[in-house]
Amino acid sequence: MKTFDYARADTVEAATTGGGRFIAGGTNLLDLMKLQVETPEKLIDISRLDLTHIEEREDGGLTIGALVPNSDLAADPRVIAKYEVLSRALLAGASGQLRNKATTGGNLLQRTRCYYFYDTAANCNKRAPGSGCDAIGGFNRIMAVLGTSDSCIATHPGDMPVAMRALDAVIVTQRPDGDKRRLSIHDFYRLPGDTPQIETVLEPGELITHVELPAPPKGKQLYRKVRDRASYAFALVSVAAVIDMQDGTIAGASLAFGGLGPMPWRDAAVEAALVGKAPSTEVFEAAAAALLRDARGFGSNDFKIPLARRTLIACLRDLTA
Repeated sequence: MKTFDYARADTVEAATTGGGRFIAGGTNLLDLMKLQVETPEKLIDISRLDLTHIEEREDGGLTIGALVPNSDLAADPRVIAKYEVLSRALLAGASGQLRNKATTGGNLLQRTRCYYFYDTAANCNKRAPGSGCDAIGGFNRIMAVLGTSDSCIATHPGDMPVAMRALDAVIVTQRPDGDKRRLSIHDFYRLPGDTPQIETVLEPGELITHVELPAPPKGKQLYRKVRDRASYAFALVSVAAVIDMQDGTIAGASLAFGGLGPMPWRDAAVEAALVGKAPSTEVFEAAAAALLRDARGFGSNDFKIPLARRTLIACLRDLTA
C-alpha cells in the first residue's frame, strides 16, 4: 500500500471540499489500496458524519442515511415489513462482519470483482484506460453477458443495488459547491462503452448523503441469488422482483438483475411482457426472451444465459403461484 494523507471530516461541507477520496467502512476501498489497484493520495474519513439514520417519509417511504451499516438496514423492522426484497438482498451479501462495517453509500459504489481488474499485471481498461481487456478471450466465468462493450465485460458485484433498482430508489448527493442532487438509480450508473473507468455520474468531490425509497410497492417481493456456494460469494445471477397479482392477472411488475451486466440491470421490456397477462409458462418464457435478447457470452460465462432464463422463470412461478 502506498502512503497517503488522512483527514477526518466533521461536516458534509468539509468532506466535499477536502480534495480526497471518501472512506467510511472501507470494505472495498482498502482491499483495492492494498493491491495498489487504487492509490489515492488523500483519504477523507466520513464515518463520523451524521448520516446514520433511517427516517420515515410523508409518502410512506424511507430516507436512509449513506452511513447506515448494511446489517442495520437489513434488520430494520420497517425494511423487513415493507421492503422484504431489500432486506433479503442485504443478507445475501458478504459476511456478517463485513455487513457490520459496509455502508449504504459505499455499497452503491463497490467496484467489480473481475480477476483482471484486481491483477495489476493484467490489461484492464477499467483500471488502466487504453490498456485493453484481458477478460475478453480470457477466463471470464463471472463476467457480464448484457451491456458489455469491446472495452470491458466486467460485471457489477452488488446485491443491495439490485434490490434498490427494483424499488426505484433515488440517490441524494451533495456537490463541493453545496448544491444537492437527487438522482434516480436508473440514471446513476453508466454503461462501460469506451470509458469503463467511469462507472457512475458522480462528479469529483460529490458525496452520497442519503438514499430515498418511495412508498412500498404492492405485491409479493423476492430476492434470489444463484452463486457457487451458500455464503460469501458474488452472484452468478440474481433477481430482485416485485409482482402484483390482481384477479389472476399480473397487474404490476418490477424486476432487476445482478450478475448479468456492468450495473444493476433492469429492462422495461421484461416487465412489459408480463403486465396485463395471466401467469403461464409462455408468458414467463417471453419475459426471459426479452431480458436475454441481446445477451452475449464470451466462452466461460456462456452458461449464464440459460441460467438467467431458468432463474427468472422460477422466480415468476413462485411469485404468481
